[in-house]
Formats: sequence, C-alpha cells, structure tokens
Amino acid sequence: MKRVISVFAAGVAMAVLAACGNTTQNGTDSSPSPSATMPGNVPTKPEYANADAVVKALEAGGVPCEVTRRSQGGSAGGSGLGCASVIDGTKFENDIQVLNPKKFSRAEIGESIASHREPPTSHTLVAAGHWFVWVTEPRFANRIAAALGGVVLPPKKAKIPAYPLPDIPRTPRYRTVGALADDVAEAVGCDDRKQRSDTVLTCTTGKSTGAPNCATLALHASDADRNAVLREAIAYKGVPATLVTAGNWTVNLCDYDLGSRVADALHGTVVSYDGG
Repeated sequence: MKRVISVFAAGVAMAVLAACGNTTQNGTDSSPSPSATMPGNVPTKPEYANADAVVKALEAGGVPCEVTRRSQGGSAGGSGLGCASVIDGTKFENDIQVLNPKKFSRAEIGESIASHREPPTSHTLVAAGHWFVWVTEPRFANRIAAALGGVVLPPKKAKIPAYPLPDIPRTPRYRTVGALADDVAEAVGCDDRKQRSDTVLTCTTGKSTGAPNCATLALHASDADRNAVLREAIAYKGVPATLVTAGNWTVNLCDYDLGSRVADALHGTVVSYDGG
C-alpha cells in the first residue's frame, strides 16, 4: 500500500497524514506499488520530536517563524504546522511536516517528497531525517536549511511550451497584492485572506453568493515572469485553469465561471485552459 503524506496546498489548510488504498501493508491482499526512495543527499540527522521543535530550531538558527496554522489531524503519525518568517524584509511561509519514524519509513517519506517536487506542484523543500519543510519563498531555502541542518531539494520543473498568450493589457498595475485583493473583493469577494509572501495572497471568492471557492493572487516583477506563470498554469493536460491578468498581476481562480466577471471589473483579460 502506498501512503502519501502531504504538506499545505496553497490556499487550503494542511492535509493530515493519510493512507490510501484498502489493503494492509504486506498483507495477503496487498499489491506491490512503485516506491520512490529518499533522495541520497538527505541526511538522517538531525531529528525533531515534532513540528514545534522545528519552529524552535528556526528561531535558534536566526529565522524566527510565527505559527499561523496547525494540522487538524491526530498526532500518532506526526505533526504539521505553517509558520511565517521575515528575511530581508520579505514575509513568507514555511509549511512543516515531522513524521513518526515508527509509522513511516524513509522510503515512504521519500515518496511524499518526490510528489511535492514534481510538476505541477514543483515545491522547494528542505529535508533531513523524518521531516521536511516546504519553503514558499525558494530564494531563502538555504537560510532555512542552515538553521535546521537539512538540505535543499529544488523542484523538478517540467519543460513549459511557449504557448501563445492573448494580448495582455499593460494596465492596471498594482503596488501591493493587498490592493489587488481589494479590487477582486469588490467584484467577486476575497475573504479569508492569507498572505503567502509579499507578492502572493490566497483568498475565498463567492462567499456572499453561497458558492465559496479559492483564488490565488500574485504580483510579478516583469512581463516575462508573469507570462511564465500563465504558461505554466495552462501547461498540464488534465489540469484545467482560468486566470485573469493585466499589467503586473495574475488572479488564478478555482471557480472557472468567474473569469469574465473578474476580467471586466479589473480591466484584465482571461487566460484559460480546459484541461483537454
């Protein structure tokens, strides 16, 4: 039986440790499944008793991290939480998982690490022993690794085709992602805001209509960066996407029906892919 261990997905609470399948490991009805072993450069030490111990180690290593949310699951399989750090004036989140080595082998944790590094997730992780951290601001991953005694595991990027994009208006442009969120809120709602970094924010659209859904708002340093984000969002077969964009921003909507409303209200254009 293959068990998958998940860290936070953007805009949602941390997933609990989960076992997938309907047979017991090594049982008579179990079937073999491929196993991704732990990357060879991940050290076996240091170990941490729980996610709070990782937070303490970050602080001791000069990277204080304020707890923002905790896993809602039980503690038998391990513990997880999200915390926010500030480095060089930039605020970002670290999503922490510490697994119980009596429940999960290094190979099983390696499977989870592989799933988080591969497209379309493509997270930057710091790992050692039976723990790993998703660093949402990859440029600071080395600082997190130094504080915790782990190694940086970069994402595995897919080759993104240079898909043609529609004409994208040069304006409006936003100085802060919060100002972008305010305009989205007027159009379709933007509640439960969570600042992922200085330039990325997640929120919930459609609460007032009884149809809540997620959205990810982002500012981009250049047109090339913006276009790379747009192309990656529409690159994966079977993964539909609807974004609205203009100037230096994108709004990635989980409710695909809101695209035209947001585009009209914010004077942007829709970039979408049906997943086919």
